[in-house]
Amino acid sequence: MDIDRDLIIKIAGLARLEIEPDQADKFAHQSREIIEYMDCLNQVDTTGVEPFYSPSDKVSVMREDVCLATHERKDILDNAPGHDGKYFIVPRII
Repeated sequence: MDIDRDLIIKIAGLARLEIEPDQADKFAHQSREIIEYMDCLNQVDTTGVEPFYSPSDKVSVMREDVCLATHERKDILDNAPGHDGKYFIVPRII
């Protein structure tokens, strides 16, 4: 894939980014270098190499994600500036 100034400007437009023409040239050059490096890495023979999933052999210290009802709806709604007994009432934003 040839990454040129026009492609960078198109991608920037899709991302709603404003870039200067000289920046587009710089980003095109940097993107080409990154793609060339990735192509170089793709040529490395990894036959027989075990996948490396984590740099640490530690077990995750995160707890299991469990849904618990720790508060009553009424208690939470009592703290809201406006509610209808079931939902928060917020100003309409359009």
